[in-house]
Amino acid sequence: MPDFQTLLIYTIPLIFAITVHEFAHGWVANQYGDATAKMLGRLTLNPIKHIDPIGTILVPAILYFTGSPFLFGWAKPVPINFNALKSPKKDMILVALAGPVSNFIMALLWLLVILFALNLQSQLLIDMAYFGIAINLILGVFNLLPLPPLDGSRVVSALLPNHLAYEYNKLERYGLFILVGLLFLGVFERVILPIVQILNHTMLSLGGLI
Repeated sequence: MPDFQTLLIYTIPLIFAITVHEFAHGWVANQYGDATAKMLGRLTLNPIKHIDPIGTILVPAILYFTGSPFLFGWAKPVPINFNALKSPKKDMILVALAGPVSNFIMALLWLLVILFALNLQSQLLIDMAYFGIAINLILGVFNLLPLPPLDGSRVVSALLPNHLAYEYNKLERYGLFILVGLLFLGVFERVILPIVQILNHTMLSLGGLI
């Protein structure tokens, strides 16, 4: 069983990562004409509004305690009415990319936290920040996969002609099962992890940490 300090190191960056990710989707949608998230009280940085008991807590916990080679989970998606957007096709891309982009920005912010924590000589904060970089890079890259309902699929759907987008979006009902299958077949280790490692190495190099 992990101690309280270990739980803090992993839990705080994860909560920030998923909360800001979902908030970013809703905020950009609101800027481009869809106020659905705002009307439903989801345009908030309150993590409680975005936590899915199963996807955010139960599934990651099971994977963690069973020694899974990867952690997988999800937040409660912010509701988006793409038809309410001023320019549905173009704005859908911006709304979809807002989540992963927010994760990459948070990774950079955690890098600054490391530099600050080194001066304070706070090992707890340093360890938390290193995990903050990792989890945000993982979520950013992971969500760009072109598989419904991940954010990358929204970009692909917006770029496809309407009739092809309609057929492509039908995959969403099977998306979770396909995704779990791909992860167990090694997509995380062979596709996502190498990209994350390159980005992580680049960031730490820029920060003078390696």
